[in-house]
Amino acid sequence: MFVIGTAGHVDHGKSTLIRSLTGIDPDRLREEQSRGMTIELGFAWLMLPSGLEVSIIDVPGHERFIKNMLMGAGGVDLALLVVAADEGVMPQTREHLAILDLLGVKRGIIVITKKDLVDQDWLDLVTLDIHETLEGTSLENAKVTSVSVEKGAGLDELKTAIDDLFTTISTHDKTSQPRLPIDRCFSMTGFGTVVTGTLAGGSLKVGQEVEIMPSGDRARIRTIQVHEKSFDQVDPGTRVAVNLSGIDHNNISRGDLLTSTNWMKASNAFDATFRTILDAPRPVQHNHKVTLFIGTKELPATIRVLHGDQIMPGQSGWIQVRTRKQVPAIKGEAFVVRDTENTLGGGKVLVTNAPRRRRNSLEIISRLKIIDSGAIEEVSFNALVDIEPASAPEISEATGLTCLETKEAISMLEVDSRIKSIGLNSAQVISTDGWLAIKNAAKTILMAFHSAFPLRMGMPQQDFRGKLKLTVPQFTAIIYSLQKSDVVSTDEFTIRLPSHNPTLTPQQNQEVANYLETISTERFSPSTEHLLDSEVLQFICERGDVVKINGEIVYPADAYEEMKEKILKSAQDGNEITITSVRELFGTSRKYTLAMLEHMDSKGLTRRSGDSRFLR
Repeated sequence: MFVIGTAGHVDHGKSTLIRSLTGIDPDRLREEQSRGMTIELGFAWLMLPSGLEVSIIDVPGHERFIKNMLMGAGGVDLALLVVAADEGVMPQTREHLAILDLLGVKRGIIVITKKDLVDQDWLDLVTLDIHETLEGTSLENAKVTSVSVEKGAGLDELKTAIDDLFTTISTHDKTSQPRLPIDRCFSMTGFGTVVTGTLAGGSLKVGQEVEIMPSGDRARIRTIQVHEKSFDQVDPGTRVAVNLSGIDHNNISRGDLLTSTNWMKASNAFDATFRTILDAPRPVQHNHKVTLFIGTKELPATIRVLHGDQIMPGQSGWIQVRTRKQVPAIKGEAFVVRDTENTLGGGKVLVTNAPRRRRNSLEIISRLKIIDSGAIEEVSFNALVDIEPASAPEISEATGLTCLETKEAISMLEVDSRIKSIGLNSAQVISTDGWLAIKNAAKTILMAFHSAFPLRMGMPQQDFRGKLKLTVPQFTAIIYSLQKSDVVSTDEFTIRLPSHNPTLTPQQNQEVANYLETISTERFSPSTEHLLDSEVLQFICERGDVVKINGEIVYPADAYEEMKEKILKSAQDGNEITITSVRELFGTSRKYTLAMLEHMDSKGLTRRSGDSRFLR
């Protein structure tokens, strides 16, 4: 599952948009509903056209509630940056965009709301301003779309755009430790303590013992809910509510972290990369007192600048963040810092539980650079795991390495058997663990399909791709290599296990023979009383005995071919095809004639023009 987060200036219509998309009001508080302004985080969920269900976090846009926005922005897979057409880019638009950029949110859609309030020229100016605002940020290439909630315009297109973006996002890594930054904690009558958040890292399951960081208190998971439905286990990237036993809700606070036991040590200091945003009102100074936002935690901190005395707006550097209270942080985690009423910048955690560093030490800076960049093979491997399978250019794009460096890294990783080349001409690579997971998933999916539909030749390839959640290029490479490894067999449309050989029982064979005799009696007007089980009928369709042209009419294959050829021949030299001419050609009724012609239209053999048809 994936999570969408909203962002944008106050009164630009974020909550109204979510309400229109989902039918759920994300404003839970009576004060929010009476004032028409989001104060706390709101939550909803959306079923996309593809059938994918995603969570939505709605954040407040007012500058006074920016800390609540920060708690909701972490861990989102896709951002909806909302800009009202009648006002355009505003201060919190820029600040929210800067925060998304600092947190590394790389996928998003810019939604211009209230387009019914402006003319096209104004809308074009707002769009141009948005593109200029996005330049140099992580959402620079984000799609810009416009909607009118009042008129319902653009909402379906927005859902499709969201759906299309999620097809490009790999599923979350399940191999690391589970981390649930807590954004709400409360007690429910009959249930006890409940915490909510967006799960990162690995999975959580009912009965699991967990630890609350930084306190170290233990608890056990009693129940898990996602979108008001119960689950025994949830995977990362999920908005989840966890019911805990063995702990009082008063011992848990927003900002705490729920995780598995005995692996994490909270920090009072961590080394990090840091970037001061271009719009920051002042540079970040050595020993600057700030408010640190990491995960869902907010706490006072001090920044020690490790190289030089300050980091100017728009510039980057190396820092150590020190806090009086412990922080449950991990390497690679993003954070943001603010002072008074302004966002200053943010960065990425490099070393947790860091000792006090000597400033302006070339040795220390060199070490941090190595930790930040890693060897090219490590950088490439880590990037591959996130997007696998992938081509060398895709890895280059994800890492910033040159094509030559990426090819060198791939060669080294192949020698070490950490990755495998797949696809025609070895166009893509996948990690060894990823390949094993794909093979196991393919076998599991197809075994389940064959068990449910033993007479079908195979699973539709499009359905199989959907199960594996692969893009078309990834799927093409995977299928090629699965075939070469004799894991699967395919034909033009389906995929199956090589051992799968659907056969009819003697009784079914007799039923088929009787059925074929029945529909062959009147070849061009076959009986529509189906005397076969639907799976048996599907089997003989796939075998080529018959052709099903709609939900009711099934032709013997030879009759179908004869009709098709005669109809096409009658339409040569631009002659029109009519229902009357086809009826006379085969001596059949309007029902059969119309069904056959509509079938040929759908196959692209003919095109309809009024009441007539012509060769396409």
